[in-house]
Amino acid sequence: MTGDPCWCIESFIDGDFVSKNVRTIDCSRLRRAVAEGTPDLTGGMKYHASVVLRFGDRQLGILNLSRADWHPLSSDDLAVLSALGAQLGLALERARLALEANALARTDERARLAREIHDTLAQELTAIALQLEGSLRALEREPGLARARIEKALAVARRSLDDARDAVTMLRSDPLGGRTLDVALAALTRTFASEHGVLTALHVQTNRPIPYAAEAELFRVASEALQNVRKHARARRVDVRLRETAGCLELAIEDEGIGFETSAPNDGHFGILGMTERVRALGGTLTVGAYEKPGTRVLARVPYPP
Repeated sequence: MTGDPCWCIESFIDGDFVSKNVRTIDCSRLRRAVAEGTPDLTGGMKYHASVVLRFGDRQLGILNLSRADWHPLSSDDLAVLSALGAQLGLALERARLALEANALARTDERARLAREIHDTLAQELTAIALQLEGSLRALEREPGLARARIEKALAVARRSLDDARDAVTMLRSDPLGGRTLDVALAALTRTFASEHGVLTALHVQTNRPIPYAAEAELFRVASEALQNVRKHARARRVDVRLRETAGCLELAIEDEGIGFETSAPNDGHFGILGMTERVRALGGTLTVGAYEKPGTRVLARVPYPP
């Protein structure tokens, strides 16, 4: 209020601040106003209570409370305000951690998008370019071959466009749409069956609430796995299983298609890397293996304490 250094802040920085009453005459910001006979600059304040905002052993800041008609607070009053300071400190720390978690999530999502663009869109654009280059070379000598290559490039372009639209839709919306995981999976499997003509069954063996973060990531894993079935498996039946085991929640997508060579390098088109990182972020594991050969099983296991 006078531009003078603040005793409360200096004491806090020095580490020797304790919650206490600070009289007007002792407040460095008000002392000059009182001494110079201009008490109106104090706003009529005579006392303010200074309370430490803390989280555990860490002091996060100071909360000053004052009214013009306040009297010096008792030790009981200050004890209540100190407890309030602890609660506010907890709220501040939780807000800080939430901001850090959001920043980390944004970083992870940017990295995932970069990988997906590199592993899918970039590869498919390269394939289109190669097909078109071959078409140009064969255009005059082998028009039939040129036409076949152009048609193949067009098919790749259309598939890439569909994939890009699916990715944008997923990024823009809440994957669960406000539903629980089992309800969202039921809608997903129904849609998949009706749109692609694949017999799809959902089996749920858990009744306990699941944390939203786990629900959202597992739903995305199921969506990606079903898209892989559509693109690569040539399956006639798919089973989606959500069940609780000892200390774990398991999500399995099992198809009866042509199978997948797990010894081959992870092809970006399968999205295995993205699914693995989603499950790993939940502290779990993802495995891809044979299922009733030559079918494939994608199995995600995440912690699910009792």
